[in-house]
Amino acid sequence: MKAGEIRKLSSKELDAKLIELKDELFKLRFQQAINQLDNPMRIKAVKKDIARVKTIQRDIELHGADS
Repeated sequence: MKAGEIRKLSSKELDAKLIELKDELFKLRFQQAINQLDNPMRIKAVKKDIARVKTIQRDIELHGADS
């Protein structure tokens, strides 16, 4: 997911997206632990998406929704 797409989401949508991504990361790590993970690069992508969402949430917190 691109940063521009994330910036278009509302605060509640960002919270929901973050929960969704964390859940997906948990499931991916579980699959990796039992050697059933098909695409190990997906873990890296999900972690980056989580970081993007948190960064944008922090930006909104500091500068308001106008940024």
